[in-house]
Amino acid sequence: MDIKTASALRRLRLVSAPEAISFLLLIVCSVLKRTTDFNAVPAMGMIHGVLFVLYVLFWADAWNRTKWPVKTAALYFVLSVLPTGGFFAERMLRREAEASLIAARARKEGVVNA
Repeated sequence: MDIKTASALRRLRLVSAPEAISFLLLIVCSVLKRTTDFNAVPAMGMIHGVLFVLYVLFWADAWNRTKWPVKTAALYFVLSVLPTGGFFAERMLRREAEASLIAARARKEGVVNA
C-alpha cells in the first residue's frame, strides 16, 4: 500500500468516530428540542453536516485509491448513515490498516512474496 492510499484510509478512519458521535448528539438534541426548551439542533446539525460531508469526501477518495469492490464501498457508505455505524467503520478500517502494515513488514523481511 502506498503512502497516499494509507493516508486516505487514515483520514476516513479519523473522521468516522467523530461523525458517529455527532450523529448521536444530533439525535439527543432533537429529542431534547421536542421535550424541553433546549434547542441545540441548528448548531449540532451544522457540526454533523460538516463531518458527514467530510466522511463522504474521504470515503470517495479512499474508494478511488484502494479500488474496493462495490460491496465494500457500499458497506462503508451505509455505515455512515447509521447512528453508530461510524464506530464500526473505524474499527474495520483500523483492522485493515493493521493487516496492511503486517503484510508490508512481511514483504520487507522477505517472508512473503506479495
